[in-house]
Amino acid sequence: MTILVAIILVALIFDFLNGFHDAANSIATVVSTRVLSPQVAVVWAAFFNFVAAFVLGTHVAKTIGKGMIDLAVVSEEVILAGLVGAIFWNLVTWYYGIPVSSSHALVGGYAGAAISKAGFGALLLSGWIKPLLFIVVAPVLGLILGLTLSILVTWIFRRWHPHRLDRFFRRGQLVSAAAYSLGHGGNDAQKTMGIITGLLVAAGKLDEFEVPLWVILISHFAIAMGTLFGGWRIVKTMGSKITKLQPMGGFCAESAGALTIVGATLGGIPVSTTHTITGAIMGVGATRRLSAVKWGVAGRIVWAWILTIPIAAAVAWLAYPAAQMLLR
Repeated sequence: MTILVAIILVALIFDFLNGFHDAANSIATVVSTRVLSPQVAVVWAAFFNFVAAFVLGTHVAKTIGKGMIDLAVVSEEVILAGLVGAIFWNLVTWYYGIPVSSSHALVGGYAGAAISKAGFGALLLSGWIKPLLFIVVAPVLGLILGLTLSILVTWIFRRWHPHRLDRFFRRGQLVSAAAYSLGHGGNDAQKTMGIITGLLVAAGKLDEFEVPLWVILISHFAIAMGTLFGGWRIVKTMGSKITKLQPMGGFCAESAGALTIVGATLGGIPVSTTHTITGAIMGVGATRRLSAVKWGVAGRIVWAWILTIPIAAAVAWLAYPAAQMLLR
């Protein structure tokens, strides 16, 4: 029981770091447009991260927990090693200010640990199709929606005075930032829920894979607290290094990100909120001119995305034997 509790705590540390790392995704646009101060923005985002516990269900948790890895292979050692791989990559990318996917780090770590224990047969290949496909689909969809919304909104409000337009979208960004944070909390907290519930099934504490209410609440609380403390190193990259945003652009980017993430969450698809909002910001920037997007920065971010699953998996693969020795 002590080991089980300790591993759940490690999972919650990952969840906290997920919120900490991804805080920039939730607040970068609303902070860079100066609609909210960073201190108020993180409280706003954290609140809606937690509210998502009562809105968006557990579809993603079930995909992560029982749809990608054979539950017969899952053990305390596999979970612990998988979390080590994910946490390692999260900390490295946070230190260098690179907005990568905590979700894909977790998926990669989980897979790497399972492969270390039982080989590639531990993977349920059919369950990997949508998550791997959406590594590409989510940012592209975010980009297309960001581009489309930006063009549409610009045309609709083309006769408005700039001052009135700015004031209107400053208020609008409060709604779009809340919607984005709701989607972020809903999709990302569920990944930790899936890991914890899989652990409880493997330990014989649950007869079937159903996420308990207490797991839902602590997972959302942990990610909300991580967001509250914030990953400030990444805010600058997300808010200004990719492209400069005004309130109207921030509204369009957050709305595009929210639509993509909430849709994926209701469909049980674990997506990268980081990839999605980055794509949306790039789409909004491209409506002004292609040169408004700093493609060199975007290119370095994409390389980090490509490396996330393999590196987290490799670290977890190496960590599994150490976890076996530690938990004997």
